[in-house]
Order: sequence, then structure tokens, then C-alpha cells
Amino acid sequence: MKPWVAVGVLLSLVIGVSAQAPASDPMIRAMHDEIERSLKLSVSNLEAPYFIQYLLDDAESFTVSASLGGLTSRAHERFRNLDVAVRVGDYKFDNSNYVGSDFNFGSRYDLERFPVENSYPVLRRYFWLATDSAYKSAVEAISRKRAALRNITVNERLGDFAPEKPVHYLAELHRLNVDENAWTGRVRSLSAIFDRYPAVESSSIEFNAGDGGYYLVNSEGAEVRVSDRTTYLRARAMSRASDGMTVRDAVVFQSLDPSRMPGDAEMSRGLESLAQNLTALAHAPLGEDYSGPVLFEGTAGAQIFAEVLGKNLALTRRPVTESGRGGNVPISELDGRMGARVLPDSFDVADDPTQKEWRGQPLFGSYDVDREGVQPEPLHLIEKGILKGYLLTRQPVRGHESSNGRARMPGSYGASTPGVTNLFVRSSDTTPVGEMKKKLLELIAARDKPYGIIVRKMDFPSSATVGEVRRLLAGSQSGGSRPVSSPVLVYRIFPDGREELLRGLRFRGFNARSLKDIVTAGDDLNRFEYMDNPAPFALMGGAGYVANATVVAPSILIDDLELHPAEEESLRLPVVPAPELVR
Repeated sequence: MKPWVAVGVLLSLVIGVSAQAPASDPMIRAMHDEIERSLKLSVSNLEAPYFIQYLLDDAESFTVSASLGGLTSRAHERFRNLDVAVRVGDYKFDNSNYVGSDFNFGSRYDLERFPVENSYPVLRRYFWLATDSAYKSAVEAISRKRAALRNITVNERLGDFAPEKPVHYLAELHRLNVDENAWTGRVRSLSAIFDRYPAVESSSIEFNAGDGGYYLVNSEGAEVRVSDRTTYLRARAMSRASDGMTVRDAVVFQSLDPSRMPGDAEMSRGLESLAQNLTALAHAPLGEDYSGPVLFEGTAGAQIFAEVLGKNLALTRRPVTESGRGGNVPISELDGRMGARVLPDSFDVADDPTQKEWRGQPLFGSYDVDREGVQPEPLHLIEKGILKGYLLTRQPVRGHESSNGRARMPGSYGASTPGVTNLFVRSSDTTPVGEMKKKLLELIAARDKPYGIIVRKMDFPSSATVGEVRRLLAGSQSGGSRPVSSPVLVYRIFPDGREELLRGLRFRGFNARSLKDIVTAGDDLNRFEYMDNPAPFALMGGAGYVANATVVAPSILIDDLELHPAEEESLRLPVVPAPELVR
């Protein structure tokens, strides 16, 4: 599937909630009929499926990209992507949660792309062959899983899948309605802004509008048809310092509706700011080792909560392997800390996909049914600094047997990936945001430090290349903590209030436990919208599926963090100067 749209964000355009799917929808009828037939089949010496689910993404997208005033690509695409889940065994023990659960052990039929027309006979044949392949893989996986467990001592046996009451939710799916020629001209014009900044070595702008939704039908009786749309314009640019170090930044404009995207004036200002930031970073001094208080101002505070807290509120399980060792699954730093203090006692955190607006604007992370057919409810995750809950899917985890409707994206080993929706972070004990810098200066004076650190923007979601992400992961801290993305706009502030932009700094040892050391929160609330995905640092374009999310949070001052210069080789500057840009 193309990464055009956040597949977890749903619009509440419900046209009916019924006990029966409308006969006029051949897709739902074909799904039901093939599931019913497959459950009745009996194959000698093979376990029968106890659960079958069809999840079909139905999407239409328009994408156009440009660089320096010239188009680099343009495409309009309609596609469907089918995911078939066949489970054998029972809810307590099945073919999932095993390192080979995602392998295709069955026949690989040449199905090509899923049909985009609702021809009932064609749909039935596609579902039949896809189900056959998934079933063969399931029986092979459960056999291998049993063999692997013979050599492993299991202290606690959790169920593999949680049953759910069937949801009936049917919304209209919409066709894409966007002026493609107008947006092509806008993207071409906006990309030319970087012509005026010779320090910007490379740049690109991508516009993407997607509309459609997804179908979900399973053997428990769930019938879901959900509208799903997102539009974004993403600009990324790179420059290089005199020592060869790469500096980069990005800006993203996004909306659930293409007609509500920002105007050209606002987007032009954002691109100008991006180019100016890069020019300044290219001439900024390299940062040095620092240990002390750090102020995350404005959007940076919300980015920290999104990455350091939000990612760790999602629980996953390690799969069974032949060796008995866990698979390559990121484990939450908050796992097993239910009832423990994870933030100062003035903080409350809630996740609420049912809230549709905030301060008169649509919330990016709202939806009505998740990708496992579960309707979410508001969650109070942290109360007075104490951890009260997690983001859960239908895969049971220690201490939690059922889902709370946070299956946002596909996952590994037969499970889904949980994620934040609309995350609200509030503190009852705040400092006027205009005095946060004064608090920072007081701390560095008390500790006799020459300067403090202010971060105004993090590289989250990351605009780095895959190679840069690999290097950052390879050089990250050990001990099981998730590495934190790099600060983009980081300043040292001197006792007299003077500020200096720095480049090339990374955090060391920054993890979820560091949030207990928040000294104070600002009286501001900053709205940060982003497209999450399972890739490290939610790398832009790093995964085929994304989930729209919103974090509303204050600026924060953390007592003690460590930063150090990036430890990586810098490329040599080009031998020949860049050509003069002449129109």
C-alpha cells in the first residue's frame, strides 16, 4: 500500500448503524459469504480456523512533487490492499505471537492487484485464494510454534487473542475531489522559494491528497466501513556546514480536508522559515557536551510527549522463537510500571479519539472504529503523575486481557500496532510561559553553569535519510531504551539572556524516566499534529501505513539531561560549486 494517507484516522460520517450489512454493497456481501463458507470447510488432519477477518483498504490518491520550481513526479492512483487474518487453535493459543507468524508458508497465488471494481464473482474468487494461502500459513505456523515451546519454560501463559463483541458501523466512502492542475501549479511555485537560498543544497516538496477508507468484516460478526482521508504538503531541505556536516529540517502542512489546507501565503512563510533555519544552521557552531537543565519550548514540548511518552504508552509482546529469545520488538519503557509515578504529581494525561474538535478546529487523531473492529473510549492514562493505563490492541499483554480500541497500524507476528490518538497533557502547577526562560537561568546560576539549553524544534517525525537513522540507532544508548530523535533548533542561552544557535547535538540517556524530572510546565498548550508510523523516530515515508495523531501539551523544563556532539563522519564538500540558478 502507498503511504498516501494515515490509515488510522477516521471521519465520523456515519450513514447508518445496522445489524445487517446492506445487500447493495457487494464488497461486504462477498466478505461475509466467503468467511461463512471457509468456516464450514473441513480438511483432514488440519485444524479448522476459529477466526477469519478481511481488512481491505480502499484508496484513491493524487501526488505531485517538485524541486526548485520543476516537477519531479505526478501521479493519480486508485488501489485496494487486502489483509487476511486466519487464526487456527483458539483465543488462548493460536498461530500468532510467533516469530514465523508473518511468513507465507502456503501457495503463492498470482493474484496481482486487488480488483478496483465491485464485481461479486471476482471478489469472491480473490477472497477464496487469499484465504487459502493465509490458512495454509496459519496451520504451519501453529505447528512450528508448538515445537518451539517444547524447549521453553513459560512462567506466565497469556492468551493470544481477545474476543470482542461485533461492531456494526457503516459510513459512506468518498471519491477524491481535488483540483490536480491547481495543486500542481502551487507545488511548482512553492518549490521555487528555495532558489533564493544558495546555502540550501537540496530541497523537495511533496503534495499528497488521499480519500477512501477501509472495510472490515470478521467471523465474529463485525461489519465496518469507514471513511478515511488526509491531505498534506511536506517540504524537506538539506544544507551543509563548512566542516561537511549535514543539517536538515522539514515543515509539514496537513488537513483532513484538502479544502481546509493553509493558503499560499501561510505555506510560503513556512518554507521561507525553513530555508532561513537551514542557512543559520549551516553557519552555526558545533555543539559541545552538556549536562544540565533543558527547556523544551512551544511545539518541542508536545513533540517530546509524543515521542518519549506516547510511544512508551503502547504495549507489545515479544514473540515465541525457536531459541527462546524474544524477537526484534521494541518494548515499552513503561511496561510493568502500572501504579508507579512516571510524571510529576501535577500532571494528568488522557487519550481521546472520540473528541472531534479542540478550540474550534478538527482534531487530527479522531476516529470511531480501530483497525481491529473495536470502538475506542476516552482513556485516563496518567492521573496526578501515576500511570493508570496503556494503549492496547486485541493482543493480550501482561495484566491486560482486552483491547481499548487503539489498534492504529499493522504490526508484526499477527498483532496490530497501538498508538496515540488525541493525547492531552495538562499540569495543574504551571509557570507563565514568558517566565520559563527565567526559571532556566535561575537553575544554571544555582549550578554555576556557563549556559543553559533551549530546544524549540525536534526532528520528529524525522526528516532524515534511512542511512542517517541507521547510524543514529547504531550509536544510541544501550539498556533497552528507545533513542530519542535529534533536536533541530537548539540554542544555548547565557546568563545575560543572549542566545546562540547550535548544530550537531544528540541526546544521551533521554528516556521515559527522564520525564519524572520535569521542574515545571508552562501555562501554554501547544497543538502538534503528525503522521505516526512504526518506523524509528516515525521516519517520514519510513512505513507503508501511518496513523494521524494529535498531541496537546505545554512547554516543559527538565532538570537534568545530557547532550553530546554527533559522532559520525562528515562528507566532503562538493569539489565544484553549485550551478547558478537562472530562470
